[in-house]
Amino acid sequence: MAQSILLVEDDEFLRQLYDELLKGEGYNVTLAADGQIGLEKMQQGGFDLILLDIMLPKMDGLEILRHIKEKPPATKSGPIVLLTNLGQDSIIKEGFALGASGYLIKSAMNPDQVLSEVKVFLSKSSG
Repeated sequence: MAQSILLVEDDEFLRQLYDELLKGEGYNVTLAADGQIGLEKMQQGGFDLILLDIMLPKMDGLEILRHIKEKPPATKSGPIVLLTNLGQDSIIKEGFALGASGYLIKSAMNPDQVLSEVKVFLSKSSG
């Protein structure tokens, strides 16, 4: 069975790029274009991996993590990886404190690097 990935990303270009990239590798991809939709999908649970942008309309990634920490979904999901262009340590530290497993700096990575990181996180979580 294909592994499922939730991608919460408001940048339409990146959302489509990652969507095609991940589907091309055989993953089931669910998309959310803003924080509100992202939170609703995360509360449903059951994803093998969640790629969560930090800067989002309606609700940012850290707010989403706070909600999930306070009220975890009944069906657990795999690791949450923050997608960010922010390299600020304080934001990333807070993300880890709220349950994120890692982060990817979007501007510093090409699609192949993102894909290999995704595979690493998925192999850790299923292993």
